[in-house]
Amino acid sequence: MPVRGPVGQRTLDPERVVNALRPHLQNPAVVVVNQNIKYEILVLRRLGIELGEIGLDPMVGDYLLDAGARNHSLDELSEKFLGHQVIPISELIGTGSKQISMAQVDIAKAAEYAAEDAQVAFALARVVEEQLKAEKLWDLYWQLERPLIRVLADMQSAGIRVDTEELGRQSADVTRRLSAIVDDIYEEAGTEFNIDSPLQLRKVLFEQLKLPVLKRTKTGPSTDQDVLERLALQHSLPAKIIEQRQLSKLKGTYLDALPKLVNRRTGRIHCSFNQVVAATGRLSASDPNLQNIPIRTEEGRRVRRAFLASPDGWKLLCADYSQIELRVLAHFSRDQALQEAFRQGADIHSAVAQEVFGVNEADVTPNMRRIAKAVNFGVIYGQSPFGLAAALGIDPDEAAQFIDSYFTKYAGVTRYLQQILRECHESGYARTILGRRRPISGIRPAAIMRMQRNLAERTAINAVIQGSAADLIKRAMLTLSDRLREARFPAKLLLQIHDELVFDVPEENVRELAKIVRHEMEHAMDLDVPLVVDLSAGDNWLDVETIE
Repeated sequence: MPVRGPVGQRTLDPERVVNALRPHLQNPAVVVVNQNIKYEILVLRRLGIELGEIGLDPMVGDYLLDAGARNHSLDELSEKFLGHQVIPISELIGTGSKQISMAQVDIAKAAEYAAEDAQVAFALARVVEEQLKAEKLWDLYWQLERPLIRVLADMQSAGIRVDTEELGRQSADVTRRLSAIVDDIYEEAGTEFNIDSPLQLRKVLFEQLKLPVLKRTKTGPSTDQDVLERLALQHSLPAKIIEQRQLSKLKGTYLDALPKLVNRRTGRIHCSFNQVVAATGRLSASDPNLQNIPIRTEEGRRVRRAFLASPDGWKLLCADYSQIELRVLAHFSRDQALQEAFRQGADIHSAVAQEVFGVNEADVTPNMRRIAKAVNFGVIYGQSPFGLAAALGIDPDEAAQFIDSYFTKYAGVTRYLQQILRECHESGYARTILGRRRPISGIRPAAIMRMQRNLAERTAINAVIQGSAADLIKRAMLTLSDRLREARFPAKLLLQIHDELVFDVPEENVRELAKIVRHEMEHAMDLDVPLVVDLSAGDNWLDVETIE
């Protein structure tokens, strides 16, 4: 239906087309299928049309069938399932400086392209639905991923308010910091050089300062992040290089880039959440990727101050699952010591420290807890004694002792990780709590009983634990969305950052929303250990106060 076209060619009145389509598209008895249907939802909303019933999106369905695929585009799926090569868009609009818009394409050619798009998407929907049912993945699509499409569209429509002046102030501060750090680097190196040049950096580190070469690439000694972190234990210059890299990335990726992404009409950033990128089942974000804002440094955390609640008395409410992956591990492994610690509401890192070091709670030192925390989050994914030693700055033999003690004390965890690898080796898939699967190859039969893992084995464990946590928060997002919509509650879900949800809510409704969010998130699934949600609220994403 051409509503735009080259001058002189016959088109239809846009308003007439919208009015003719609206009753069909909004009819709840009509099931609408299409590739990447979230995009259609957003486009049609701007025309005042709210899609009625969403059916199969082949892109999302194929993601469930093959989470590790390079992409799930219509072109790829058409060749994969139908053996058909679609007309490339470049044939119509060209490329580069000579590229034109679809409104300039001859209507007959545009019609052929559009009709093929619709026909292929419809055919794919039937094929992919059959495969999902055959692979017992249909319920996962229909009950979780399908309704989530609309929730993600709602989040993208809502966007989040951004203080560009605050970002400008932070950028200026970081610029001054970078200038001072660069001066320090030159002074310690005894010469000025291009810090971003691996060749020149190698010369300074390994020829002038005589630091040991820890890793080599095809072009010479490596200066990657891992190498610099290990060298930083021996000399202050690599530590300053790390700091310079972190600040430069923060400035370029967020402080200077975010203001350019603010929508002029809404004054908000409308981040796009994607269901089909992360192989574990986690959501990914783009334009911008707010999930990667570094929060381990003070400068990284400060970026959150620029994200604001709506004006006129609204607040941001932040809800964060506490240690969700460790709780998932405790549920699956049925390890009595780990489960009991969570049931008692203990500080899990302190509890592990007591077990590993064989001391009473009162005798756990901050350093013991630090080691236990590293063991908790690293060892279950196959971190080696050397990796743990490097992360903690301790001797590898000492790190090996901690790892051995952990798996001795938590024998249920040991057995469960071995079970994951055994099942994955036999079936070729790692599976989550809701049956999401990820194809894995490379599990070594002889390695199942060992504690040190290769990449495939670490990936398998990560797919189960992190993927199950992703299933959990997606279900929480659905139940919360349904409850807020049914109650017509004046609040909006704005962001999902891994284990955290961020809402916009009037100040007078903060406490009530906090109760709703805590209940729905803590009851999203019935695990053998309690789920705990930490809540906080404030005017911006950083300066929030805890809600008990």
